[in-house]
Amino acid sequence: MTFLFRSAGGWLIVALAASLISGLANASLLALINQALTASDAQRLTLAWQFALAGAAMLATRTLSQSLFMSMGQCAKARLRLKTIHQIASARYPDLEQQGVAKAMAVLTQDLDQIVVFFVTLPGLLSYIAVIAGCLLYLGWLSLPVMLIALVAIVLGSLGYLAVNSKAIGLLKGSRMREEGLLRHFGALFSGAKELRLHRERRQDFLHDELETTIEQVRAERTHGYVLYAMANIWGSFFFFTFIGGVLFLLSRVMPLPLPVMTGFSMVFLYMMVPVEAALSSLPAIGMARVALDRIDAVTQALPPESVAPQTAVPVMVSIELRNVVHHYFNDSRQQHFRLGPVSLHFGRGELVYLIGGNGSGKTTLAKLLAGLYPPESGEVLLNGVPVNADNRDAYRQHFSTVFSDFYLFDALHGLPAQGLDERAKTLLEALHLQHKVTLSGGKFSTLSLSSGQRKRLALLVAYLEDREFYLFDEWAADQDPEFKNVFYQQLLPALKQQGKTVLAITHDDRYFHLADRCIRMDYGQITSDIAPEAL
Repeated sequence: MTFLFRSAGGWLIVALAASLISGLANASLLALINQALTASDAQRLTLAWQFALAGAAMLATRTLSQSLFMSMGQCAKARLRLKTIHQIASARYPDLEQQGVAKAMAVLTQDLDQIVVFFVTLPGLLSYIAVIAGCLLYLGWLSLPVMLIALVAIVLGSLGYLAVNSKAIGLLKGSRMREEGLLRHFGALFSGAKELRLHRERRQDFLHDELETTIEQVRAERTHGYVLYAMANIWGSFFFFTFIGGVLFLLSRVMPLPLPVMTGFSMVFLYMMVPVEAALSSLPAIGMARVALDRIDAVTQALPPESVAPQTAVPVMVSIELRNVVHHYFNDSRQQHFRLGPVSLHFGRGELVYLIGGNGSGKTTLAKLLAGLYPPESGEVLLNGVPVNADNRDAYRQHFSTVFSDFYLFDALHGLPAQGLDERAKTLLEALHLQHKVTLSGGKFSTLSLSSGQRKRLALLVAYLEDREFYLFDEWAADQDPEFKNVFYQQLLPALKQQGKTVLAITHDDRYFHLADRCIRMDYGQITSDIAPEAL
């Protein structure tokens, strides 16, 4: 909450003051109405001017406060969104993998919307509080004992409401966490559409065990929470009417009250019921905003920024060495914790190296270690003989162009010099036989709706345009037709080697092993051989 209020600046004070003035003006209208009921004609004329001024003040200040709070809500949402995306962009890659996309997406959408709802609710809440305060002051002017009794009644009724409110917030918080799972399952409906349609039992189990069950749990928790809020409001109404009856029929017997006081008390208390209930009903928005802020804070705490030294010129790569590097991770395919290493390797300029081995042997993990996405838990990575550490790891990564098996394609060529970019890209599109599928204008692709093989070719185009010193391809040719496999292994990779680039290709295509300078074989996280292909 501190960040939200601090980001609002001085306008927050203006909006708060406007809300309070609006509420007090609202309460003064009631007092003027009550006075006008027993006033003379001459007094009514004066009261009419006061009524008009109070009404104009209420209208102007309410408009001002609501406009300011709505503006501050959108500004706070934008600032929090920017803060969160910068946090995600600067986080360590292993932390991002562990966090997952569903929770971050929920924070960037639904949780931030709760912050806007909070700001939209705030002017009304403050105005209601000011109305209640003004009504109590007027009651005190009519009769101090009645005002004190009314204050006690409001406090007791509010305490009962808040006791139920805390239970409701717990239920809503639980349902909110379940919705993260729903987001993942909703994505699976599209991502796994083929698998679901090809297997009827899988589809039925998924819909029943995952989606329907979670939806029902969210519904039950939300319903229970909102029913508790309704019960709290009913309790408030019951308590108010009980109190009014007690004063009118019981207190008046032991404490003589003039008729104007009785009339004013009844009118004020009946009028005050609405703002009290409205103020209490606004508390869920504050509770949900608090939950949303806790979740936003949890995501940012789980994604601490990566240490990055001040940006300097990236040195020319002469060699990269892995020296006794070790990394532990959970192997999904084997459902067990897996240790990679110790691994010691050396790569020089202009080398064409194949990384081979069975599925789950650690090839992709080694590639991510090599590219600086994973820091080694022991051992070290050296660039030109200089150890890579937390401060220079970001600069080290700038030597690599990669196409991993789970690559992502942006719809524009971000970060590349604009001059001559479209022309070079169009030449590569023709070489990759994509000119009839994709066009490029202003550095933006016309479409990414392509087959998996065509998307890989487009990712290869992007890697070529980056023109880095070390190219890393993870099973790039796995879903290419024989023609493009030949182009990749016999033309593209040798061309990169001739340009002085270092190339590491993860592959199972043994018919092309002879084209490599050397082949590195992995098995169960260990390097079992690092030899020329002729010796395989």
